[in-house]
Amino acid sequence: MSSKPLRICVLGGTGFVGSELVARLAADGHWVRVPTRYRARGNHLRVLPTLELVVANVHEPRVLAELLSDVDVVINLIGILNERGRSGAGFKAVHADFVAKLVDAARAGRVRRVLHMSALGADAEKGPSHYLRTKGEGEAHLRAAAGFLDATIFRPSVIFGPRDSLTNRFAGLLRLSAGFLPLARPKARFAPVYVGDVVEAFLRALDDPRTIGQSYELCGPEIVTLEELVRITARAAGLPCHILPLPDFVARMQAFVMDFVPGKPFSTDNYRSLTVDNVCREDGFARLGIRPTPMAGVLPEYLRRRA
Repeated sequence: MSSKPLRICVLGGTGFVGSELVARLAADGHWVRVPTRYRARGNHLRVLPTLELVVANVHEPRVLAELLSDVDVVINLIGILNERGRSGAGFKAVHADFVAKLVDAARAGRVRRVLHMSALGADAEKGPSHYLRTKGEGEAHLRAAAGFLDATIFRPSVIFGPRDSLTNRFAGLLRLSAGFLPLARPKARFAPVYVGDVVEAFLRALDDPRTIGQSYELCGPEIVTLEELVRITARAAGLPCHILPLPDFVARMQAFVMDFVPGKPFSTDNYRSLTVDNVCREDGFARLGIRPTPMAGVLPEYLRRRA
């Protein structure tokens, strides 16, 4: 817990990770402002005593500057897994251009402390997907502002937990298909990380000056293939599992078709992200003094409830 209560603005605070983080911040006595375009998205947070839920479009520079005008810390969790089109413009607007706006707004509001959610594999130059390249561009904006911002960057692998779109989606697909699942890039590797551990990393960095200017790769204790992750999910949920590995050329065709399906359950950009392993090169949790949680200790608790 921070040594003193802080005024914190959490951008993306109504989402999966944001909801967990905002609840912990409030429990620790911090005052938390959470902007959202739609108030209903934050209704589950309104029970928190130190929460200010604000209806606002944070992509509007003037609005963003007002939101940051009286806070001590800004936490940015805003991100997308897919865009409406296929050009990369949607990813750039959210992951890169928005971070540039955030830097300007923080500077105008004299907010020095910024905690930022990036992604493992983010690389502005070599990322194989729009997602990974624009995540890297967002990091670059923060690093360029090091003279007046005290930023800490977190780069997690795929995140699991009760409200995730990872294990819950696989469990849902397995239920709908009687356990049969055609799977692209089944040998792609991940180190799934528990949402509670990611939240703990943010909390420990909040007022620790040693984390300023640092990036932390966050991985769980197990490295698994995508196929293994689906099978682990199925066992935890008590579901049958029959995986049909797709050859790459078929997987690319599947991704192209899914580009035009409402909601984009899979996309060409997702496929490209899967061409690089999503595992850590350094142990960010160890640097923060956190022991990551194994999947077996968490998955059955929430997947069985929904079985």
